[in-house]
Amino acid sequence: MNQRAFRTNDETVSLTTRLSIDDLMLRAYAQPAALDSIQIGAPQDYGFEDAIDPHDKSWTTGFFKSPIEGPVFVGATNIAGDGQADLKHHGGTDKAVLAYSANHYPKWRDELRMPAMPYGAFGENLTVAGLSEESACIGDILRIDAVTFEVSQPRQPCWKLARRWRMHELVAAVVRTGRTGWYFRVLEQGWIEPGISVELLDRPNPAWSVARANHIMHHRQSDLALTLELADVPHLANSWVNELRERADRLRAPTAVE
Repeated sequence: MNQRAFRTNDETVSLTTRLSIDDLMLRAYAQPAALDSIQIGAPQDYGFEDAIDPHDKSWTTGFFKSPIEGPVFVGATNIAGDGQADLKHHGGTDKAVLAYSANHYPKWRDELRMPAMPYGAFGENLTVAGLSEESACIGDILRIDAVTFEVSQPRQPCWKLARRWRMHELVAAVVRTGRTGWYFRVLEQGWIEPGISVELLDRPNPAWSVARANHIMHHRQSDLALTLELADVPHLANSWVNELRERADRLRAPTAVE
């Protein structure tokens, strides 16, 4: 079996498409994947209006999440006890649960010089070991304990991540490295708890890793063909499809002549 990992440049896409689906299914979890930690947090108010430092201005967010032990119920739009302040851009069935790779934390702790950076630092609900943007694909169906999830889209980090850690450059670093995390839909509700293994049930889009979707969204913004190809990927979240189709319309529009 070919053991080469997915890469995020488009020259390697042909490699992934030539591999058989069986091969890609096996490669997906060459490392055992497991749920290391679960975090939840309800929206709360922080800061104060007359603060001088912009980081200390008033804001409301559910980004601050705390780990839980023991079982917790996962519903159609969130984990029990979790919530989002900005429901226009967060939450809903396509972004019910945010997952992040535990494998990224040693790198971040070293690069940011934060050896004690805890799980949940990137606002994720589920911290998963042995799974990353390179090995998770759009439309993957996974079972963790009694819950069935579907990968819906990469996570697009917003300003709240930078404000949480008081680092203006953090969002750009997340996009640059591709360590974004990804969202799950909940196909079958139920109870989960930390320490449970992650089982891949189906992979309908083996050539469409989260990493490849990230690369096209953020680094190939003028490529009409790739934009349309990504927009047509089955099971991709509607918000991404709409954004990609709007981009395609702009790319097809005639350039104004001065």
